[in-house]
Amino acid sequence: MSNAIMKIFAALLALLLMGIWPIYTAYSSQDNSSQIVALNAVTRFVDSVRDKGYITPTMMQQFKDQLFLTGNTYDIQMEHQHKRYDPVYDDDANFKNTYQVHYEGYYNSQIEAKLFPAGNDNPDDPVRVYKLSQGDFFSVTVKNTNRTMATLMGDMLFGGGNAPNEKIVIPYGGMILNEDY
Repeated sequence: MSNAIMKIFAALLALLLMGIWPIYTAYSSQDNSSQIVALNAVTRFVDSVRDKGYITPTMMQQFKDQLFLTGNTYDIQMEHQHKRYDPVYDDDANFKNTYQVHYEGYYNSQIEAKLFPAGNDNPDDPVRVYKLSQGDFFSVTVKNTNRTMATLMGDMLFGGGNAPNEKIVIPYGGMILNEDY
């Protein structure tokens, strides 16, 4: 009886090692490839915005199309921090010969409202260009929203049924270098 249990255990272990584990590693490799493609897309998009100082609907659509090629769905969060100089006054409203730097934040809703206004389908319309200023900061964070096959198989193998969906998380940004508009 003990020998039969050992044979069944050995057969299950062999099935796991020769069948399921290679599939899991192949799916993990696919996730790594997707992460590289997404990283390249994010880097290319953000660097283009930083070099040009603006975002067009065409640039945004090309960025989304590149992410779509991975087969995953993504949550794209953009942040524009506009640099503003405010003069400093004393209590008697006298200028103190100094300025304070403040940043105004603009996010997806404001940026996409400018890029994709209702009723304007012309992607080359200059009104649809979102402009940034030199010295501003622009960043993008991309997270996958779907459960990849590697995540699903990992949940099955390792019992992590409540693992987070985010297998691919890419934050990237920097200062606007140019105003090419």
